[in-house]
Amino acid sequence: MSVYMLIIVAVVSFAAAAVYVRSARLRLRVVRLVEADPSTDIEAHSLAFAAYRKEAHDAIIYGLLAPAAGAAAFVNTAQAMALFGVILIPACASIWWARLSVREARMARNRYDLERRAGEALEQEQLAPKAWAARLAPEEIPDFSGFETGRVYQAGSGLMAGDFFDFHRVGPTRVAAVIGDVAGHGIESSITAFQAKYLLRVFLRQFRDPAQAFEELNEQLAASDRDEEFISAAVVVFDTEAGTLRYASAGHPALYLFKEDGVVPLRSTGPLLMLDPNGSYFSREIAMDSGDLVVMYTDGLAEAREGGSMFGEDRIVKTAERELNAPPDVLCKALLDAAKDHAGGMIDDDTAIMAIRRD
Repeated sequence: MSVYMLIIVAVVSFAAAAVYVRSARLRLRVVRLVEADPSTDIEAHSLAFAAYRKEAHDAIIYGLLAPAAGAAAFVNTAQAMALFGVILIPACASIWWARLSVREARMARNRYDLERRAGEALEQEQLAPKAWAARLAPEEIPDFSGFETGRVYQAGSGLMAGDFFDFHRVGPTRVAAVIGDVAGHGIESSITAFQAKYLLRVFLRQFRDPAQAFEELNEQLAASDRDEEFISAAVVVFDTEAGTLRYASAGHPALYLFKEDGVVPLRSTGPLLMLDPNGSYFSREIAMDSGDLVVMYTDGLAEAREGGSMFGEDRIVKTAERELNAPPDVLCKALLDAAKDHAGGMIDDDTAIMAIRRD
């Protein structure tokens, strides 16, 4: 009977060793996954390795006990039978706990996978607003012969931007500069800004007059039934052959044309987009000589404030006049820095600024 007891101990120990080996292999996979992930901290790696080490230790112990009990069955001494008879109890318990350990190892692997996917999703969620903003306010704008351009963009407190700008060719001798601002914040305003920007690209190629492009855009956007959204926007079309600029403004803050003999404000020529489906717009044409400079911006610049004092149009003009001989990108940055200084170092609203000089 004692021989059978030792054989049973050997079999149970072998079964326990097999289960712990399986659990240790699962834990080792988790360790390798953690090691391969550069974002994992040292503490997480230590915990994963400690769990693996424990399972491996138990597998080794029972792996040694199984052949020892088998060998003792043939020795058949009273001491061997007593020793291995006592071992039978923890060996049976270990099989039960080892079964749970395998399940825990699987759960640890699944948890790691879920945490990794959640981290990737969070990273994508954080990158999405930046990628979207890059479409609305790109870091670089194209260079066109005959023009020197600059731009700067300052994100406000919201995650999704509503300001946009663009600079693109609309004909062999015509280049269009566009700037706009959708009222409000969040994904809806950002989507509307995206639609407005790229619809304007189409309409400005279709119509020579930017006022016509605005009327078509207004009709298209007003049909979307977004009653709480409005867009201020301005378009300047530069004609290098005629030596002119033609502009239209849909309720947008005044643009400024800096000429050798003074400053010309380019004020609104129609209502905000989406305010009236039947709104009408007109455009104005002005001669643009070599060295003339147009400054365009969204209301975040003029409305930068500390207390009740806004930065305002007068400060925009004076700051630009001080930097007229600087490259356009330097001028844009000077305007933004001046507004931030006026507001105590921070501007809450999105702010876009463009400057275009004719060579």
